[in-house]
Amino acid sequence: MTGIAVDGKTLSYDEVVAVACHGTQVTLAEGVLLRLERERAVVDDVVDRQVPTYGLTTGLGTRSSYALPRDELALFSVRTVRGRANAVGDPLPAPVVRAALLARVNGLAGGGSGVRPEIPRLLIDMLNARVHPVIPEVGSIGASDLCQMAHVGLVVIGEGTAEFGGEVLDGATALRRAGLTPAALGPKDGHVLCSASPLAAGQGALALHEAAAVLTLAQAVTALTYEGFRANTSPLDARVLGLRPAPGQSRAAAELLALLDGGELGDPRHARRVQDPVSLRCAAQVHGAAYTALDFAEAALDPELNGCGDNPVVLPDSGDILSSGNFHTPALALAFDTLALALTQTASISAERMRRLLDPAVSGLPANLSPYGPERSGFAPLTKTAQALVAEIRMLSAPVSTDPRHGADAVEDDSTNAALGVRRFTTMLTRLCQLLAVEAVVAAQAVDLAAPSTLGRGPAVLHSAIRKLVPRLDDDRPHGVDVETVSRDVLASDDVRGSLRALAGGTP
Repeated sequence: MTGIAVDGKTLSYDEVVAVACHGTQVTLAEGVLLRLERERAVVDDVVDRQVPTYGLTTGLGTRSSYALPRDELALFSVRTVRGRANAVGDPLPAPVVRAALLARVNGLAGGGSGVRPEIPRLLIDMLNARVHPVIPEVGSIGASDLCQMAHVGLVVIGEGTAEFGGEVLDGATALRRAGLTPAALGPKDGHVLCSASPLAAGQGALALHEAAAVLTLAQAVTALTYEGFRANTSPLDARVLGLRPAPGQSRAAAELLALLDGGELGDPRHARRVQDPVSLRCAAQVHGAAYTALDFAEAALDPELNGCGDNPVVLPDSGDILSSGNFHTPALALAFDTLALALTQTASISAERMRRLLDPAVSGLPANLSPYGPERSGFAPLTKTAQALVAEIRMLSAPVSTDPRHGADAVEDDSTNAALGVRRFTTMLTRLCQLLAVEAVVAAQAVDLAAPSTLGRGPAVLHSAIRKLVPRLDDDRPHGVDVETVSRDVLASDDVRGSLRALAGGTP
């Protein structure tokens, strides 16, 4: 991807990843500057006529009834940024900061903010020059990402701190070294820099892109377990699923069968049992529910990524500036809560499938998958790691959208915690990948012991990738390093992910 022209309407998750993680250059699409200039003319006209307008000619929050002196409007913008840069905690990773900057630029490009065109141009220059404002990780309650995005505003005016060239510098120095000049804020600009939910939207786009990949991995690891367990695939039959078409289950089942294609298990007569444990038998139902939750989250995120979350909004055709509730994100918060719960179900059955592989009474394989019998531990101690990961994932799945907190007394009396929901979800994805690595390591050993004559194409790719880095278990050895290797170098590999996605029926 050579470059991205943002227009406020068509930004995709792949493009967010390209800019955030791979440094793809950004420009404003044709026609955006003209739209911004028309909107700014409305702002200037309202200021000239001294029309009472929230956050422009009046104060913010509980001070919205206070009329600002005309000669202090620009200074009020600066004070707005300084007074809201209150986030705390560790700095957010550079890709998250870049995603947030891109999301804010895209929101401005789509119209409605009334910002001076110089502001989004400077934000784009910062992205392209890799000037990354230092944004602490805690501060948003989901009623705009005010207290975190204000740290971006500080750098825009030459204050605060930013990372540039591997160093953390004061904002003015970082801009100067990048050949950039701080912006002079006019009326409303300070509020615009702090407004909307670009942190939740940008990090959310990264998270959903990764979640889609992780669900494909969950399917592939399940298929590998199917091969080691010699699972019965009759529950994946389209005729069976058609009798109760639960959301997502047909898609998940079709993907599992596609991954298993080329092996023996497509014919249920090659199964070792007539009926398998629920963690294998109902994988399509659980993963299908996760796919449905992912679809819900994508539908909730797109308006945040490609919409205007400002308050008030500027309407250049009529010349009006109207109060707005577009900054509020209850659907986004609910969607990430739902997806978090769905991935907790995915995690739970992964750990259970792994345990079933270790039980000779269920799997028909040697106890704990040790070729030497009960005097060896085999993989038994690894069940504790799996359960520890499930416990952390379950803890992180606690809903945050049901815990609103007020901002400004009497007027800002509800919030969504959307940014928190997204941030904890990214941690869940990391833990789920580690858990899938645990199952994959164990399933690869089960395949070695079961020794099927032919593997399905998906399990064959995964098994081969694992065995290139991790040898089969002979005598007891530490497994943590094997799990970390598989998580980092196999499940996170772009080549492996692309191959599995293609075999599952997606785009490679």
